[in-house]
Amino acid sequence: MLTGVHFAFVGGDARQLEVIRACAESDATITLFGYDNWQSEFPGMRKEPFLPDKLASVDVLVLPIVGCDDRGKVESIFTHQTLILQEEHIQALAGRATVYTGIAKPYLRGLCEKYAVPLEELLTRDEVAIYNSIPTAEGALMMAIQNTDFTIHGSKVAVLGFGRTGMTLARMLKGIGALVHTGVHRPDHYARAMEQGLNPFYTHRLKELAPELDLVFNTVPKPILTPSVLAHLPSRAVIIDLASAPGGTDFRFAEKRGLKALLAPSLPGIVAPRTAGRILADTLLRLVVQQTGKQED
Repeated sequence: MLTGVHFAFVGGDARQLEVIRACAESDATITLFGYDNWQSEFPGMRKEPFLPDKLASVDVLVLPIVGCDDRGKVESIFTHQTLILQEEHIQALAGRATVYTGIAKPYLRGLCEKYAVPLEELLTRDEVAIYNSIPTAEGALMMAIQNTDFTIHGSKVAVLGFGRTGMTLARMLKGIGALVHTGVHRPDHYARAMEQGLNPFYTHRLKELAPELDLVFNTVPKPILTPSVLAHLPSRAVIIDLASAPGGTDFRFAEKRGLKALLAPSLPGIVAPRTAGRILADTLLRLVVQQTGKQED
């Protein structure tokens, strides 16, 4: 139980509701900023204006998965107000609280470093990323089905990158009968993909494979589907880019060539927000228990 631990939630999407639910079930004290359009089903939660003095007693500040932008703007689907995380907010947390988010941009990292406020980026943790790879892969498969006029079964597919998402996605595609080629950078990934029967190739040879492909899934967060590669893809090919924005695809050139190319980051929050929220909640609560010295029941 987290009785007496004060959580503050700033903005977010449907995933955040599952995290709030888990904190409420653990008897935490909860303050919400940017939730004025959400009718809370849990008693005892306070909705407050996002002012620095409201953070004076907070132990845990939870930001959305994307944190804030480089001007401090925090997104929330639960309010029409603009939420700006300012230096004064982080200063109010100094010496007491920890900030949790998915991925932090330099603006947030810089403020936390300035005031020595601990910052935890949940999506950099292996357990979160591995669990998140499941709804990401399912969402990518859904998009592929919606945007093709052929079956995934029997199609020639390339999955670029063999990290946590790439590995899960490649295995899922193989399971439904696709002929899967995995683009890798490292010899150990090549060996692992070979062991799993996934037809590995080194990504610098992507141009050679391109003419045979029906579907390309990219997980590499840097330019990889460049004009020289895109020029060799058949016109029927569909690209689904799962890397964080701006992705690894030259979308301008893809459009010029008439290729269907879709940028699809943050799929867990779109296709399975409850599952994605529970993944975040489990990890967050475990870390807070460690931080506060509370005992898990």
